[in-house]
Amino acid sequence: MKLLVDSGSTKADWIAIDENGKVLFTTQSLGLNPEVLDKEEIIARLDDKFDISHNKDKATHLFFYGAGCGTDRMKNFLTEVFEDYFSKAAVVVHEDTYAAVYATTPKDEEAIVCILGTGSNCSYFDGKVLHQKVQSLGYIAMDDCSGNRFGRHLIRGYYFNKMPKDLALEFEEEYNVDPDYIKHNLYKEPNPNAYLATFAKFLIKHKDTEFCKQYIEMEMVDFVENYIMQFENCKEIPVHFVGSIAFYLKDELTTILNRYGITIGNVLRRPIDGLIAYHVLNK
Repeated sequence: MKLLVDSGSTKADWIAIDENGKVLFTTQSLGLNPEVLDKEEIIARLDDKFDISHNKDKATHLFFYGAGCGTDRMKNFLTEVFEDYFSKAAVVVHEDTYAAVYATTPKDEEAIVCILGTGSNCSYFDGKVLHQKVQSLGYIAMDDCSGNRFGRHLIRGYYFNKMPKDLALEFEEEYNVDPDYIKHNLYKEPNPNAYLATFAKFLIKHKDTEFCKQYIEMEMVDFVENYIMQFENCKEIPVHFVGSIAFYLKDELTTILNRYGITIGNVLRRPIDGLIAYHVLNK
């Protein structure tokens, strides 16, 4: 049994398949970002899902694609955690961009592949190997155009009284805006980036308001200029996207990319289904 996992900071999608690609079960756990979680919390999140804990000794392979796995230190840390937990499985850990590449990019083709979800990322795939020019410093310093960035903008807009009154009233109804509650989630709970990203659905819902439009355009411009345009051939090859932010703001993203003469390619909300075909072909 092969376990295929696509993990962001908020959630992780799991699919178990047999050697022929038949789906044995699917489930979803909380995200498993090693940059913000310790070993105990990761194990707790695995144990919390019956399908995962009940089948851990049946897994022969684990292919994990995750946010926060961009450095060797984090890959090695997570590999050791998984090898202990899935004791009979061969474990392979990749950064989440590889899942996006395998799901969006035809075999041996060049593309720039981006992730816009809770966090953000951008890489160039030459048809064989993934290349990055910028090492991510995480959600505090980077993550342009991500869910957590939009959440930060909305909270600041609300607290600095820049959010229009009608939106502010709806914001209060939808979220707990008590300052102690917000600070507790930001500074005391695990995954503050995922907490910030929960506010992004409000921005998407109100994306046609001038208040939200300003943040959408600003973040998309920053992402294009800071991430995509670092690759000199960005106007010559398709730029694919994976993630809920890209999926729900595809029209706005297309408009911004067109402004820069960049061609948008495939846009998927989740790459997990595409991973099945890839791993069946490459078994």
